[in-house]
Amino acid sequence: MSGPSSPRILVVDDEIEILEILKDILADEGYEVATAENAKSARELHRQRRPDLVLLDIWMPGTDGISLLKEWFENGAGDIPVVMMSGHGTIETAVEATRLGAYDFLEKPLSTAKLLLTIRRALETTSLRKTNIELRHQATPTPSELIGNSAALENLRAQVRRIAEHDAPVFISGEPGSGKEMTARYLHTHSPRANGPFVRVHVAGLIGHAGLIDIFGAEEGSHIHYGALERAAGGTLLLEDIADMEPELQARLVSAMRQGTFLRHNGFSAVPLTSRIVAAGRNELAHALSGGLLREDLYHLLDVFPLSVPPLREHREDIPALIAHCIDTLITRENLPNRRLTVGAQNRLRNHSWPGNIRELVNVLQRLLILGNGSVIEQNEVEMTLGHSGGENEEGEAILGIDLPLGEARELFERIYLENHLMKAQGNMAKVATSAGLERTHLYRKLRRLGIDPKRIGGTNKKTQASPGGTRSR
Repeated sequence: MSGPSSPRILVVDDEIEILEILKDILADEGYEVATAENAKSARELHRQRRPDLVLLDIWMPGTDGISLLKEWFENGAGDIPVVMMSGHGTIETAVEATRLGAYDFLEKPLSTAKLLLTIRRALETTSLRKTNIELRHQATPTPSELIGNSAALENLRAQVRRIAEHDAPVFISGEPGSGKEMTARYLHTHSPRANGPFVRVHVAGLIGHAGLIDIFGAEEGSHIHYGALERAAGGTLLLEDIADMEPELQARLVSAMRQGTFLRHNGFSAVPLTSRIVAAGRNELAHALSGGLLREDLYHLLDVFPLSVPPLREHREDIPALIAHCIDTLITRENLPNRRLTVGAQNRLRNHSWPGNIRELVNVLQRLLILGNGSVIEQNEVEMTLGHSGGENEEGEAILGIDLPLGEARELFERIYLENHLMKAQGNMAKVATSAGLERTHLYRKLRRLGIDPKRIGGTNKKTQASPGGTRSR
């Protein structure tokens, strides 16, 4: 796996002298440059490795630049900015190029200052557009950074900053909604790859052929589908719920990480792997390995730098800062009314158990801003909202929130359910298996998958309850 790379620019022009001049100028600015003298060569370079930007001359023998621009956009490369160049263009030509999707149009002889400014703006605009698309696709506007000053958060930030200096794969574990993606983004921002893309893929939803294409890409004639590994080139690729990845995809990922290259589906040329792999999951890798969910070779590749994100209940002192940040974000991003929480309301939120962690907190705040009236949020309104979104019932047992994705909601329920049975049975696995209606081996597998330590859960009662004979119950 290669380290972070500079933006790759493909320059297409039939004049050799111009190619050489542009290559020298752009290389001096730190860009990686590939050059092509005609459409045929440009197609091949475009296919071999995805460029971040294309400088394309309009008038070339054979296939002209306008036709090549149209071809690329029709074949699925519309997210790559293209800057057209011409020594004798007309207004009509420039209009046609921008109508077909070109980012800009530059006249020859090229001004170096204008050229570099256009390239910089095109790359920045493309990066911002990708970020905005990703934010719009988020179900809830969860924080994009690590918010809080607790000892737990300070320790996590310190670990991440140390790891960010290196380029090895990272595995981030934590409960659903606890902030694994935020941790990955913090790692990306504080690494040498910060100027590269951050691409997030939820692998649990990748099935069969479609999953293979989404990660590794595909070639179908002249059409190229760039997979996540290429979209994250020079940056960071976050693979969420890695233990749910299909075995074939795990095998392909192992091969790519070991060799530093991979093949697109139906492809025949090796593509360099230049993205940093960050995997995330609900359990520690060892649990996924012992449960048969993760390949042993992938386990060893990912377990170089393990990080554990604490659940929200373990750093409650950060809740006021999270509330302030999330409310500001919701007001700005979703144009919601500004409402102030009373001290009692904030205190109630701080003392909630938060089984859904930060994601549940965001959902609650969103509901309070949307459904409430007036400029002040009182404690009783918080109580009512928590009752609808995963609060506690009269016995103090956690009620599952309905705002989590189905897979995470199911896992959250299973964790709460089994931990409750373990506490009631004081860690006696035979009793838990009977009360839950599960085979003992199936119960052990579930506990391993969920990362539940029966000795820890059942041990709480064992230490505090004595048997009638004066000895501790077992």
